[in-house]
Formats: sequence, C-alpha cells, structure tokens
Amino acid sequence: MSENSTFTLNKLRQNKTGVVTELKNSGVIRRRLQDLGIIEGTRIECIGKSPLGDPKAYLIKGTLIALRNNDAEKIIVKSNV
Repeated sequence: MSENSTFTLNKLRQNKTGVVTELKNSGVIRRRLQDLGIIEGTRIECIGKSPLGDPKAYLIKGTLIALRNNDAEKIIVKSNV
C-alpha cells in the first residue's frame, strides 16, 4: 500500500501500523470501540490473526484487542510508514 493511502482496518497486514481516520461503525459497537480508544488519530498495529483469519489482534494504546473482520472493515485507517 502506498504511503498515506487509506483503507479499512481489516486490510492492515500483520506487524504493520496505521492511524485511524474515521469510524463508520454505529450504535453500541461504535461507542465500545471509542471506549477502547479507537478514535481519530489513534495508532493501531496488527499483531496477528486467528488460524482462520478472523478475528485479528490489534495493539491499541498498549492494549491487545481482538476485532472481528466485519467490525474492522468499518474502521478507516491510513498507512503509517
């Protein structure tokens, strides 16, 4: 992915870091993600994925969080090269 390109969080590759630019989630899940620190400007690193690829583990503000792909695909990030 090119420098400063935007894409959905579920496309962030393992051991790569991105910065949140937008949350497209709604309702309770949006509030929960915000409570976990996933807001605009937050750095997120993809740490790993389950054997079947869903969910993936992300490092967010020092905390390891597992997110399902259907939730991660509504979080827009830009590459942080």
